[in-house]
Amino acid sequence: MFPAAGAIFTSAQGFGFDSTRYGAMFLPQVVFAVLASGLAPRLARRWSLRRVLLGGIAGDIVSMALLAASQLLLGVPDMAFGCLLLATGALGLGFGATVMALNSYAEAFFPGNADRAVLALNALLGLGTALAPVLVAVAVLMGAWWILPLAVACILAVILAVALMQPLRVSGESGADTARRKIGWRELPHRFWLYAAAVFVYGILETINGNWAILYLSGERGVSAANASYALTAFWTMVTLGRVIIAVISRWLSARWIYFALAILLILVFQLVSRVAGEAEGILAFAMAGLACSAFLPLSISFGGNEFPQLATVMAGELIAFYQLGYGVAAFGVGPLRGVTGMAFSTLFGSASIVAAVLAVVTFFVIRRPSSRFFTSNLP
Repeated sequence: MFPAAGAIFTSAQGFGFDSTRYGAMFLPQVVFAVLASGLAPRLARRWSLRRVLLGGIAGDIVSMALLAASQLLLGVPDMAFGCLLLATGALGLGFGATVMALNSYAEAFFPGNADRAVLALNALLGLGTALAPVLVAVAVLMGAWWILPLAVACILAVILAVALMQPLRVSGESGADTARRKIGWRELPHRFWLYAAAVFVYGILETINGNWAILYLSGERGVSAANASYALTAFWTMVTLGRVIIAVISRWLSARWIYFALAILLILVFQLVSRVAGEAEGILAFAMAGLACSAFLPLSISFGGNEFPQLATVMAGELIAFYQLGYGVAAFGVGPLRGVTGMAFSTLFGSASIVAAVLAVVTFFVIRRPSSRFFTSNLP
């Protein structure tokens, strides 16, 4: 919801943040999401996956409540910024714990169809993200944008109440063989670092689209903030639809080659995005970007869990942490980069094709089947 409300944070009628402060607002989210994702597997082994999920939902509730409360501080930008830092920090805790737990549950509940289960789960997650820009635009037109995060907090409270009444147990808590011992960085299999590099670079590319699309279109292409939000909606809608489509076609096409093709498509899409001239082109270009981004993260988590089933929970948590690190680079780094270099958003999006090319190279090595025991020699 925070990127969808970017125009509220940066407009003179809203909080009036510049691009550097807007980017810095996401720093606590990244830090706490990385901590939550990295620690969640250990907490799941010590307490239970259910408690990790419940704690994550609670963090999301706190975040939405603080976001709604920030409306009361519109005339005091420094205090509002502090409140929003707390809100994004709580969101990071909630996101890191919740997404890690949900992906682990999807793999555990559907062991024979883990790829499609994870894709379906992430399609539902993407649906909420796709609706956010439209709902924010509607709330702004109503003159009460703060109603939206307040409503989300209430819905999450209901979900938390329902979850508290469910056992949410999985057989062996997904990786019981390794649950009794700590897994250090040196004990992770060598191929984990290929997956980590892939989701880190992917996190940068997704966030360039997700966090900066509205400011790019409204600031450089003369598109109104409301219409720019439709382009962001198109992006997240295609992220969602793409996950559903790929979950279906993966019955006939190799999911690994689909994975590689998405990275290649990203190279082309960023060139298209950098050349848009108006609203219609922006919507189309970002829709294509959403398709290119759609299944990459869930497939990375699914492939890692399938390749190392005894480390499924650890892989899910650590990969989400690396994804969040990539998110942080793009969310926090773009503002200072533009401030120092004067780089236009169009140049930023065009240059992202180079980063996408790096992703394609890493992805090629991910989809290659390991041919020797060297790749798995570090398994505990």
